[in-house]
Formats: sequence, structure tokens, C-alpha cells
Amino acid sequence: MTLPRTVAALVATAVLSIVPAQAADDLKVWFVDVEGGQATLFLTPAGESILVDAGWPGFGERDAQRIAATAKEAGITAIDYMLVTHFHMDHVGGVPGLVAKIPVRTFVDHGDSIEKDAEGKKLFDAYVAVRDKAKHLIVKPGDKLPLKAGVEWTIVSAGGKSIQKPLKGAGKPNPLCATYKKRDANDDENGQSTGSFIRFGKFTTIDLGDLLWNKEEALACPAAKIPAVDVYITSHHGMNMSGSPSFVNMVHPKVAIMDNGARKGGTAEAWDTMHAVPGIQDIWQSHFAVDAGKDHNSPENVIANVAETPDSGFSLKLLAHKDGHFEISNARNGYEKKY
Repeated sequence: MTLPRTVAALVATAVLSIVPAQAADDLKVWFVDVEGGQATLFLTPAGESILVDAGWPGFGERDAQRIAATAKEAGITAIDYMLVTHFHMDHVGGVPGLVAKIPVRTFVDHGDSIEKDAEGKKLFDAYVAVRDKAKHLIVKPGDKLPLKAGVEWTIVSAGGKSIQKPLKGAGKPNPLCATYKKRDANDDENGQSTGSFIRFGKFTTIDLGDLLWNKEEALACPAAKIPAVDVYITSHHGMNMSGSPSFVNMVHPKVAIMDNGARKGGTAEAWDTMHAVPGIQDIWQSHFAVDAGKDHNSPENVIANVAETPDSGFSLKLLAHKDGHFEISNARNGYEKKY
């Protein structure tokens, strides 16, 4: 069994993936369609790959195949860091199938699952069986992934805890905390989500997995611990169990990207919260959210999959530049917009 390593111990062993020459100056991000789960592939200018979650198991290895195809498009033959936000089926379930198609060098997670029922144990054990064949890094809030120069990847939440001190550019009082109200929710693996703040030059983005509404309070109140971001990768697929107004307005994104399914996530309430952020320009969606209705969905040109048929599989792609500018493109229709 491979024992967990510290961040410092992994710095010396970080290995580069193969990367096309044209990626030398930009951060590339693919939002793979895994039908309401998550699988987000980052490729740094140094050629290091970070995959956040791996979607669902089953479905004829649909999600593993889509991720492997995206890795081929990215020009990589291995995943340097497989970051598992939490141990739910739509995030970690696809890991064993993926590892059979493309090797993972280092697994990153919050440690042990808090869900000890039979289903939770079976899911976690299947993951551990492949995790223990590679390097393993358990992270806590405040840790940084040992990436090469250019991209700073900070863990802001993990194992039910969050950073205590504001990140650079944050720290101002959050006026919306005065109206913040907790919600009834089970403190399950969602609330254990490993959340990341990513800085590339002047460009910033955040991905908190499925961190719950009540857990967001520690990051947003009474003062902001996270600065404004260019791109908000929406928490919990746009479900209204996450994405409180006090949090979403704190990160004040220019653009949101929602990894929802046709009938999973994309709730009208979450969409309205993002849409109401002053200055937000677009909400890009993996799917048209059927139950939310047309008034709570974006225009079709910024939705990757507009039909309810579950196997269309179109992705979104982000290209970020060090000066803070970025572009997002839609694989379904070739539409691209610069910000």
C-alpha cells in the first residue's frame, strides 16, 4: 500500500505529461460532459494535467471513454493529479474505469469517506483499490498542489473544514452575510468536498465540488476569504443546496460554468442567483435544464447539450491567458466568446 505523502515530498516527484507546443503560454480547461456529474480537465502551460473528478461508473464506460478522448485531444498520455472532490457516485465512481484507460500518477483527496453504509463503503473501497497503486496526497485547507511555476492551486476546503485566513485580494466584509440563512441539509460527503482556488497570472477560477450551502458560510462570512474570480465553476451542478447569494456574490464572477445534466442540477433558484450577480456576462451550461424552464436557462449558443437525449456528450472548453483574458467555446456548435 502506498502511504499518503506530504505536499513537500511530492514537489520533487511531480512528473510532466506530454503536451502540444501550442499550449506553452495558456491554461486550458475542458468541461467533459458526464451527464450531471463532474469531470474537469486542466492542462497547465508547463504541461501538467489535473483532472477534477471522473464522473459516473457504468453506462458502457461512457464517462471514462469521454475523459480518455479529451485527454487524447489535450495531447496527454497520463493524468498527473486526479483530484477527487468527494466520494459520491457522480464524482468518484468513474475513477476505476478511467484508470483502466489512462494512468493516474497521483491521487488527491480529503482522506477517508464519512459515509459508512454498505453503498458508501463499496464505492470508496473500489476507489481505494486503484488509489493505492499510485501516489496519494491527502490535502487540507491552505495546502497547495505542487505544480510547476505558472499556476497556483490552493485548497480552500477539505474534510468539512475551510481556510481560516483570506486569500490575497480578499478580506473585505461581506454585506450579504446579514441576510444569510442556513438550510436543512445532511452533513454528508458533499460537505466534505475538496475545493480549489486556481490562479494563473491575472486569471482566477474556483471549483468547490459539491460543497454545501451551510459550509459556504465559513468562506463567505463575516468577511470574504476568497477574492472575486473570472470564472465560477458552479457548486453542486447548480443545485439549490449550494450557491448561496452571499457566497456567489462574494466571488462575483464574470462568467459561470455549470456542469449540470438535463434533469440534474440547473435549478431555477441557483440560476437566478448567478444571473443576479452585478456584471455577470454569461452562464454557460453543460445541458439545457429541463425542469427549470426556458426562463431559467441561458441562450442555446452557450449550452453544450440542448436535447434531453443523454448521450450527445458535447463539452465546453476554456482557454485562459496570463493577462486575465479568456475564451470559452462550445463543442456542439463551435460558438466561441472572448472575455
